[in-house]
Amino acid sequence: MSAPLAGLLPDRTFRGVLFDMDGTLIDSTGAVLRSWVQWAQEYGVTREALAGSHGRTSINTIRAVMADRPEVEQLEAHARIRDLELADTEGVVALAGARETFELLDELGVPHAIVTSCERELAGVRIEAAGLPRPTVVVTATDVSHGKPGPEPYLLGASRVGLEPGACVVVEDATAGLVSGRAAGAGALVAVLGTTPAQVLAPDADVVYESIASVPWRSLVARA
Repeated sequence: MSAPLAGLLPDRTFRGVLFDMDGTLIDSTGAVLRSWVQWAQEYGVTREALAGSHGRTSINTIRAVMADRPEVEQLEAHARIRDLELADTEGVVALAGARETFELLDELGVPHAIVTSCERELAGVRIEAAGLPRPTVVVTATDVSHGKPGPEPYLLGASRVGLEPGACVVVEDATAGLVSGRAAGAGALVAVLGTTPAQVLAPDADVVYESIASVPWRSLVARA
């Protein structure tokens, strides 16, 4: 374990952990970039317009960058990015510490879940491609009406592991996810460096670590 890059851990322990997926547990950056670059070229959207969209659902991103286009075109564009992302798993791997963290939480009897902005089918494809143990609870964009940065994903994640949000740690690599966790009332917000610089994450996180491999889990969670 290493010292945090910013912030401090809360002086208490938590009974559950809710993890973002892409950039937190899984490195899918290459596949994401390839898919969205091709999509942007096909739909005449600039890469600059997509800046800052990481952590949001694909439909929310499309509605934002295609706000001036008919809904039927937005829905067609959504179907297209879904197909592109499902077809590309090259280089999708588990990030350092992901498997070990899940194994430790299982050993300690600490409930944990993945809470992702991916839709259900894509989440399953990436979890399998990365060889990551699948937790019992996986909350996806398919399961909620309003995705991150709204609170619904993490409220649902906490409910499905049988805990109040305040008893859970949220682990994220994106500002949208941290805002979502805060709005849901998470007990602690841990940011890791997957896609976003520490100085960008720090204002919305309680503590920032290099990766989940750096987080002192035994000090942060309570054995069941």
